[in-house]
Order: sequence, then structure tokens, then C-alpha cells
Amino acid sequence: MTAWIEMIEDEDATGTVKEMYDKARSPHGTVDNVMRCHSLRPHTMAGHLALYKSVLHNPDNTLPFWFLEVVASYTSTVNNCKYSLTHHFMNARRLINDKARSDAIYTALEDQAPEREFDGKELALLNYAKKLTAEVGKMEASDMEPLRVVGCTDGEILEVNQVVAYFNYSNRVLNGLGVTTEGDVIGYYSEDDA
Repeated sequence: MTAWIEMIEDEDATGTVKEMYDKARSPHGTVDNVMRCHSLRPHTMAGHLALYKSVLHNPDNTLPFWFLEVVASYTSTVNNCKYSLTHHFMNARRLINDKARSDAIYTALEDQAPEREFDGKELALLNYAKKLTAEVGKMEASDMEPLRVVGCTDGEILEVNQVVAYFNYSNRVLNGLGVTTEGDVIGYYSEDDA
């Protein structure tokens, strides 16, 4: 079982579900369970897919894709979402393309101690991501100050805000429906993209 609810298999997909599966295919040609779990209500898959692609794969983002994947992984760590952490840290690992560095980052994220591997702008953005995930009701205007002190632009803050918001949504979809990585090809990027 790859989820606690029914998911329509590729060979059984017709109509709108088939159309959405074709749009949701990863570069590997597969439909990951994070999208497949929407198959009983494909209109929700459309929204999920659009948001995902806009926050992580849009060339207009200015922060490096590897760092956005680290933010995604950290948010998923704080939420204890193994599915997203498995996929998105694999993406970060492939984009970082340095095993020792990515191993150290992974351990720091798992320990919720990003200060061991990051400083400056990156650390400030990761600290913001954690508070936005774990203590959203305590966010206040003064949370922008540490970001601005280290030179974050409002656009960069927005990029991280959107990644965190998306992963809080996605983590709850995945954990709330018991979705597993069984049958998925792990990661969006291939080894050749590194």
C-alpha cells in the first residue's frame, strides 16, 4: 500500500485523471505518489502541480535551486515528513554535487542545527523557514530584521516564504494520507543534472 486512500494506477487512468497524470509526469516519465494521491479529485492535482513548479522549478527564482531544495528539506524535517525529505534532499544532494558537503548539511538539518553548515543569508533564511513552519502564529514584523541585516531582498524572502508555505501544504497532504515513496523514482533531477 502506498497511501491510506485509493490512488488510480496509470493503466486505469482515463479522462481528466489521465490528462493530469500526463502533466504531472516527472522528468523520469513517472507520476510520483505526491501527485497520484490526488487522483480521485484531479482538480486538486492541477493546483498542487502549478504551485510546486512555481516555487521550486521556475527560472525566475533568484536563489539557487540547490538552496531552495535545502529549504524544502528543512521544512519537511521540522514537519517529520519523510516522503518530502527523501525526494527533496536527493534533489539538493544532486545539485550540490559534493557528497561530504551534502552529508554534513543533511545531518545538520536532521538535528535542526543549520548553523553548523550555514551562516549569513542562508542561515537567516533557514531560521525564518523553521519559525514559519513550527511557530506560524508567532510570526511578526520583527522577523524580517535578521533577514534584512544579512542582505536578503524582499524577493528572496518571498521565494523562501513560498517554498515553506508549499511544503507545509504538501507535508500535510502526504502525512495526512499516509503516502509513501513506494514505486516512485526518488528525486526530480537525474545524476546528469548535477
